[in-house]
Amino acid sequence: MKLVLVVALAVVAAGSAQASRSAAMCSGAQLVPSFRVVPGSAGAGNIVYRLTVTNRGKAACVVTGLPIVQLYGKTGKRLPTRVRAAFPQALTAILVTVAPGQSAHAKARFSPDVPGPGEPVSGSGCEPTSYWVSVTAGGVGSAKGRVLPPTPVCEHGSLQFTAYTR
Repeated sequence: MKLVLVVALAVVAAGSAQASRSAAMCSGAQLVPSFRVVPGSAGAGNIVYRLTVTNRGKAACVVTGLPIVQLYGKTGKRLPTRVRAAFPQALTAILVTVAPGQSAHAKARFSPDVPGPGEPVSGSGCEPTSYWVSVTAGGVGSAKGRVLPPTPVCEHGSLQFTAYTR
């Protein structure tokens, strides 16, 4: 019984790996990103936002690992942005195949209101408010989407991201 189960799992894994290999890395032109708050996630000076990248192309494509993002202010000015792994010792990057019309997701935890070293502790906030996020795809180019609701990202734009999943 165990041997049958092992063989069955190997066949499923091989089929899944083949499906991912046949799809190219996503390009910026294929993706529509959004970065939205996870309801009820705020607490202890942190909040969680969910990055969603939707494939608007005609063919499946692949994303993998930590998202590559850049935050922008209301007028399009680049803001400080630093991506780190949420769980560096447990990060497992997988190829996530995104079919046309489907999405992949990653979550980011950050502080919207607790200043880091060198940031202002009073006044208008630790960093300017982010209104836009740009996602660079593993293929070519990037895509820009909304940050909803707009938010500052303290600690010089530090975002602790999970890897992409379905």
